[in-house]
Amino acid sequence: MEIIETIINRVVRAVGTIGALFLPLLVLTILVNVALRYAFNIGSIELEELQWHLNAIVVMSCLAWAYQKDRHVRVDIFHNRMSPRSRALVELFGVLFLLLPFLWMVGRSAWSIFGYSWALKEGSPMPSGLPARYIIKFVMAAGLTLLGLQAIAILLTSIRTVMRPAARVQKD
Repeated sequence: MEIIETIINRVVRAVGTIGALFLPLLVLTILVNVALRYAFNIGSIELEELQWHLNAIVVMSCLAWAYQKDRHVRVDIFHNRMSPRSRALVELFGVLFLLLPFLWMVGRSAWSIFGYSWALKEGSPMPSGLPARYIIKFVMAAGLTLLGLQAIAILLTSIRTVMRPAARVQKD
């Protein structure tokens, strides 16, 4: 079980790190686009679409990594007061009954959408837009799949934590 968790965690960390490297490129693209639009009154469909593509890459590649690092949104007023075993139980049930079913439904749709887009060799509907829109649809489907894998790793970790015998308190 731990080997599977380790492999998933390494893959998620690597993909997240690579995805985070796109962030400066996204910021630079936004700055160039804003400067061209407001300083020189030049609009660019290519830059607009590139912003959305880069944003999708950053978000979808870092989503699972944020979950791995426990940087996602949660109700901390309850979570912080729980024992590690109680947290693991909440995480276990949340992953099993909420996150994984959600990712299964949305992920299946995302892969279908990507497949359809790939078959059409879909590009931008704008004449000067970016070609190969199916690439970004792949990134979205892959990001959801990566989040699903990370959910499985966290599920395995939670099961180990719940199954671990409780620490006994020594009396003096």
